[in-house]
Formats: sequence, structure tokens, C-alpha cells
Amino acid sequence: MPPPNPDWVKALKPSGVQGSELLEQERAKSTLDTDQLAAFLFTQDVLDRNARILEILQADPVFDKSQNYFRGRTERIEASLARAKALRRLHVKHKWSQEEYQAANELISEPTPYGLHASMFLKTLQEQGTPEQHELFLRKANNYEYIGCYAQTELGHGSNVRGLETTATWNPQDKTFTIHSPHLTASKWWIGSLGKAANHAVVVAQLILNGKSHGPHPFVVQIRDLVTHEPLPNIHVGDIGPKFGYNTMDNGFLLFNHVKIPHINMLSRFSGVDPETSKYIRPANPALVYGTLTYIRSSIVLQSGSVLARGVTIATRYCAVRRQFQDRDAGEEETEENQVLNYTMVQHRLLPLLAASYALHFTGRAMINIYNENQKRMSQTRTAKDLDDAKRGAGPEELNPGSDLLADLHAISCALKAFASTTAAEGLEVCRRACGGHGYSAFSGIGSWYADYLPTVTWEGDNYMLTQQVARYLLKSARAVLAGKNPDNSISRILKEFIRRRDIGAAFDVLGDDSDLVDAFAWRVAFLTFEALKHRDEEKQSWNSLLIDFWRLSTAYAQYLVVKYFYDALQDEATKSALDPDTVALLRKLFQLFSLHHLEAQASEFFTSAATTVRQIQLARTKRSLALLGNIRPHAVRLVDAWKFPDWQLDSSLGRYDGKVYEDLFHRASEVNPLNDIVVDPYPESPVLFKKLLKEAGQKAKL
Repeated sequence: MPPPNPDWVKALKPSGVQGSELLEQERAKSTLDTDQLAAFLFTQDVLDRNARILEILQADPVFDKSQNYFRGRTERIEASLARAKALRRLHVKHKWSQEEYQAANELISEPTPYGLHASMFLKTLQEQGTPEQHELFLRKANNYEYIGCYAQTELGHGSNVRGLETTATWNPQDKTFTIHSPHLTASKWWIGSLGKAANHAVVVAQLILNGKSHGPHPFVVQIRDLVTHEPLPNIHVGDIGPKFGYNTMDNGFLLFNHVKIPHINMLSRFSGVDPETSKYIRPANPALVYGTLTYIRSSIVLQSGSVLARGVTIATRYCAVRRQFQDRDAGEEETEENQVLNYTMVQHRLLPLLAASYALHFTGRAMINIYNENQKRMSQTRTAKDLDDAKRGAGPEELNPGSDLLADLHAISCALKAFASTTAAEGLEVCRRACGGHGYSAFSGIGSWYADYLPTVTWEGDNYMLTQQVARYLLKSARAVLAGKNPDNSISRILKEFIRRRDIGAAFDVLGDDSDLVDAFAWRVAFLTFEALKHRDEEKQSWNSLLIDFWRLSTAYAQYLVVKYFYDALQDEATKSALDPDTVALLRKLFQLFSLHHLEAQASEFFTSAATTVRQIQLARTKRSLALLGNIRPHAVRLVDAWKFPDWQLDSSLGRYDGKVYEDLFHRASEVNPLNDIVVDPYPESPVLFKKLLKEAGQKAKL
């Protein structure tokens, strides 16, 4: 550790009103019961569980975060692997459930080399393996004897799964598959947990039977020796190097040179190869194969509100503590600098994101409920019309809304994954900038969180690519409505209502009636859907020329869903019984702010579709939104408090619950920073770089 600060430095305090006093004043402005709201958002059992797990983690030195922002890549991997191992041991010792284990990971707040084993590897084995394969692979994977990853993405292909180059060729003579990488671009790439930790991989490869490809399928392949952990013969594997973020994860590359695996290693719950006849066994219901993808996307939607809330919590607290300049209209007797959070420009940037964090939370809960309901339905349905593979687009996700039970969920998960993760990622950067210069410090806790979250906008379906899936679904739904063959689902009802009323007009009271506000978002979706259908079917415009329209359409659909789910949550009797009326009223203001914020941002689409008038948009922008900012401002700190992020989890100087921002910044910089151990030789004539390491003079560095 660097030498401690001298006593005269320790005696110094920040000037003016202390940060702790400012946050106390902020909390005193609002009567919002944060404990009640938190229990409603997460349940008291979950809050108690998290507090219990936090105490366990904080007591173990391996989870100490004091050096997190100072380590280099190799040191970060080393520390992360130590934490992953310790977390697994705690998992066994305390008999944690999967939810408790996940809660511990979220409190640590960094990916570990076990990350993809605990999620994608185990999930894929569970969902796509047969009982025999569960016994052979899953049992050992659950015990961490097999440590695995999910190797799908390649150096040359990501979103286009059907374009993957790795092959799995069936050998009828000895009943094996040969896994092979025919080109450099066939190298598996970006695969989490592969670079250093994994000894097995679920490899997604093109199944080749008698010279014909049957598309991508999953195969379990051992890649490293279970004793030496060295790569097996004809397998080349390693870490892909430093990234923009996520540097505690060993993302890896993987190449195969004609590696043979047994027949049993093809995950075959849904499809397979008959070892006796060498014939392909088609899945009874192709949609079931893609349940894992939909689950992961649903989880991303649920996670997005919490991800954004971390940045909003840090920025809101800091902007309440930070004071800059005087109000230009302040009286002469008011000489104090103004809290940054009092400036409407800062409120305009932060408070809609605060509203978005709540909106995404309620949307995520609805998304998971829909997923669970569909899983029940799917488990009861084992037959479906075969899909015409020849007409399927890029990726495995295109589904037929007329016959497939997963179609609605798939479209919703694609639209919301794209919108929610983009909102969270871009919102974190807004939060960082709202923190001014100190937001650029690693100690803000936002930059590293943003960098680690950023891959979410491209993995599990690139956000721009996913919008094509959504648009394809909406166009098919519109065609079905026009043909009178539509299923009775929410999007069909929206499209039919638009057809019924489009000649009469909409005239939604978006400023006076919350249900009308929801209907205006639905109307815009229908309008954009039929516009896109006209361009595609009547004007015969190319798919490529319409991609921007499709992105707008998918975004509109996602925004409608978020607005609807937020509104539905506030209308639910369970909400009204769990929260006092003032809290429900405050959440309603967050709903209105979120909705009007996006209505104003896409004003031209709402006006063009006749969902609103120009005057309504003007009033929303100049009167209503500004009033909502003023209404929410006194409650801002308590609203972020309700997320119940412990300081240990945030690991942020700027977002401390007690407001001791400057004290913590100075402490980290001066007393924790290992660079302050070093005395450099700055003179160019001298070949010496470091003259002295203070730790060598009796100061032992903390590792």
C-alpha cells in the first residue's frame, strides 16, 4: 500500500455544505417509503437474501475490491479466477440455490471465467441433452468436473448462425463425427470461459450427412486434458486478448483439425442422427430448439432496468452533492453554489433515465412471466408443422406466427432485447457525462460498468439485426389480419383496431388520459407496420432498402410494449395494495415522463400517424414534461435509494450512499493507488525508470 496521508491532510474536509448533509436534505424533501417500494420491486425475501450473501462476500478477503481499478489484464484474470473458485466453494458450503449464486455474482459485479459455464453451458446441456447425455455430461458439469462454454460465434460469422463454417461430418463406419475448422474464419471467437478456464465446449457446427449440410447443431467436445489442462491434440485454443471492457473474462478462440467425437456427443433431445441408418432425425417441434436463446434475451430485458439504475443511482447522488455556479436568477443574499441536480438540463438528462429504469424493471418482470407461461404451453405441445427451411432467413429465429407457439414471445423478446439493452448502454454513458469531469475517473464506477455491459447490444443477437426479425413478424401478422386468418393475439388486435378507426381518426388524449397515451403508442406501431407492408408488398421495394424503416418499426413496437407493461403494472391491484397512494402516484409520474419523453423524441411519427396533433406535442414538450421534472426532482434521491444497491456493489466514489464523494475520491487516489508506491527517475539522460519502490523500504503492497 502507498504511505498513509499525513495528519494535516487527514484533517482537511471539503468546503461548504458536506455531501452527507446534502443527501440528508435531499431525503428529507421526500416522504417516499424506500423500504416499502424496494420490497414491492424485489420482495423482502430477496432483499434479506442479498443482505445475507453480501455479508458473506465482504468477510472473505478474496472479494476485496480496493485494487479492482488498478490491476492490469493478467492480474485481473488471476483475481477473477480466484473469486470464481471461491464463489463455487461458497455455493457448495452454503447450499445456495441458482438464484442465490446469481445474486452473489451480481454483488461482485464483474464477470468471472466461470460465467459462461454457469449460464450457457449448463443451460444448453439441460435443455438440449437427452437423459443419457445429462448423466454423461451434465452431472459432471454441475459438479465442476467438466467446465464448459458455448462456442457458437466465429471469427467470420456472428449473427448469421446459418453461415457458420465449422463442420461436424458424420462417419458411418465408426459412428463418430469429425469436427473441423476448414478456414481461419471458422475459428470460434469471443467465446466466454473458453480462453483459459474451459475443458469442454458445446460447439455449434454444420451437420454434414452424406455430403449434405443439415444446418448448425450443438456438439459436446472436450478441448483440454482433465489433468494437465493442456489442449488436446489437433485443438488450438487460447485467449483473444484485451477488450474495450469485460477484461475479467477469458474470451477465447478455438480451431479444430479433424477431431473425432463419439455419436453420443451430439446433443439430440430435439434432433439427431440415427447411428444405424445414418438418417437425420428432424425435431418434432423446431421452435423448442431455440428456447435457450429466448430465455437469455428475456433475462437481458429483466436485467436492463437494474443495469441502468446503477448508473442513474451514482449520477443522481453525485449531482445532488456536486455544486457548480450560482443560479442566474438567485437573490443577492444567496451566495452558495447551486446543486447540479437543480439545473433543468441535468434533470432532462437524468430523470427520464430514472423513469426508464423503473419502466424496464416492470417490463422485464412481464417478459419473464410471458416466457414462463409459454414454456408451460410448449412443454405440453410436441408437434408442429414442419418449417420450410428453404425460406428461412439468416439465423435460426424466424418463426411462423400462424402455427408456432413461440412466435409472439420471440418477437417480443427480440424487440425488447434490442431496445432495453440499447437504452441501458446509452443511458449509462449519459449518466457518466452528467457527472462532469469526475465521471471520467474509474472511481466513478460508471465507466467500467458501461464497458462491461456494452457487449450486450451485440451478443445474443445484434440489436440492429434483431429488428429485422421483429419487422418480419409484424409484416406477417399484418398480412394475416388483412386475409382474415390472424390469431387472437395482442398485435393482431392492435392492427385490426387501426383498420377500424383509421378513416375516423385517433384523437388520443395523450396529456390527460394514461390509457390513451398507451393507445397512441399502439396506433403508431400499426401505422408503421402497414406503411412498411405497403412499401414491401405493393411497391415491391427491396428488403435491404427497408432496413431503416424496419429498425424504426421494431423500436416503436418495443416502446409500445414498455409503455404498456409499465401502465399495466400500475393498474394491477397487487401494486395498489402493496404501495401507499402517494407512491403509486409518483410511479405514475415516472410512467408519464418515460412515455412523453419518447413521444417527443419521435414526434414526427406520432404526428404523421395522426396519433397526436402538433399542439399536443408542443404542450408535452414545453409544459407537461417540464412540470413532471419538477414533480419528480424532490424524490429523485429516494427513488434511486429504493433500488437498494449497497456501496460495496456500486464500488463508486461518486455514488456513495452517505455522500462522502470527495473524501472517497481522495482516499482512493492517495492511499490505495499502488502507483504512489513508486519514485520515478524523470531525467532522459538516466537509463533508470523507477528509482525506488516504497514497498521495498518496508511498505508491503496489498495484492
